[in-house]
Amino acid sequence: MSDTFRFYPSLTPLLPTTPRGSSRILQQFSIPGLSISDFPRKSLNFPQKIGVSGGKVWALAAWNQEGPLQDLDDSPVSVELKPISSDTQFDRILGEAQQLEESVAIVWMATWCRKCIYLKPKLEKLAAEYYPRLRFYCVDVNTVPHKLVARAAVTKMPTIQLWKDSKKQAEVIGGHKAYFVVNEVREMIENECAM
Repeated sequence: MSDTFRFYPSLTPLLPTTPRGSSRILQQFSIPGLSISDFPRKSLNFPQKIGVSGGKVWALAAWNQEGPLQDLDDSPVSVELKPISSDTQFDRILGEAQQLEESVAIVWMATWCRKCIYLKPKLEKLAAEYYPRLRFYCVDVNTVPHKLVARAAVTKMPTIQLWKDSKKQAEVIGGHKAYFVVNEVREMIENECAM
């Protein structure tokens, strides 16, 4: 038996943190007919950290036999790409970024584009790496005026652009494997943000 208490991978984590540094709820899930006696108390030094309430099992913090695990990271795993739906919204986002002297990454995609659909979650994970210093947005080229797409000079999907001072600084056209595109986007961000 392992020294560390683990939940089965199929159980989904909910409620990642609580305010003011108190213990965090790492896992909460529902299993019909489950009670606290179903958990092996001998493998835990802190059985009071696990409970069952209303058919929900919860665990506070992350514990092993030596005590709490220290290096729990609060950064997000992925950040949803915020949609841009009009040219006025596009101009407002670029204006806000210019005032804050920040760059923004804009992903131009289409709902019919399979590569776009496959790439989006990978870009959301990449966005988490740069959160909050770089904001990522997405534009569905089928829902915005064509003049906005033409203004950005987008001809292929997906296209990932880096904008600063209301000007396009660099772009990556994602017509190949997703991991290549993500690496190229990362390199583009690092090169442009280092200047």
